Parts: sequence; C-alpha cells; structure tokens
Amino acid sequence: MTRQSDALDLKQGVFKLESPKKIATSLKRSAEHSSRRKAGAYRSALSMLTFYINRAGKTLPKTQRARLEKAKVELKRAFGRE
Repeated sequence: MTRQSDALDLKQGVFKLESPKKIATSLKRSAEHSSRRKAGAYRSALSMLTFYINRAGKTLPKTQRARLEKAKVELKRAFGRE
C-alpha cells in the first residue's frame, strides 16, 4: 500500500482501527477536509478504502477484511447513502 495519497491526508493507522465505525468516521473526516480531491467526499473515501483492500490482497487477514467491508457499510451510513 502506498504511504501517501494525492487526494487525502489519512490518519496514520486508520485501516488498523478496531471499529468499522471509527474507520468510516476517520475516512469521512479526511475526505471532507481535503482540498485536493477530484471527486466528491463519499466517493474519495470509498475509493481509498477499496484501494487499501485490493492492494492488501490475499495477505489481509480475514478478520481485518471483514472489518473493512463493514466499514464500507458504515461509510455509506455516515454519508446518508443507505
């Protein structure tokens, strides 16, 4: 996984947080405060989460993958898109 993004400044360790809701909240905050993103805040946050999941691939433990998939649902909820 790349250490930096041209679109968002992510909190260090955001993808390793224990709570899917905390992951979603942190991504939402980063996306909303970014002045460099090209898409909407929701799309940028979801893209970063999906990018991380895809880049980690098979090395991502099943428990962490499940937590990150739940974070996608929480992200939708946080942006009122459920």
